[in-house]
Amino acid sequence: MIDWLELGRALAFVAPSINAELLPHAPAPSPTSDGTAVDQGIACMLMLLALVLTYIIH
Repeated sequence: MIDWLELGRALAFVAPSINAELLPHAPAPSPTSDGTAVDQGIACMLMLLALVLTYIIH
């Protein structure tokens, strides 16, 4: 005899995956940062380090 509950559970996992393949793909989200902010932060820290070292050495 067919266990309808098990069949329903199996279809609950199969049906969304089949439906997802039929839908058009959404475009990828644009990156929140392209790395320039990180580069500027590192450059600022290096400039402050150079300023402190110059002050200590002189």
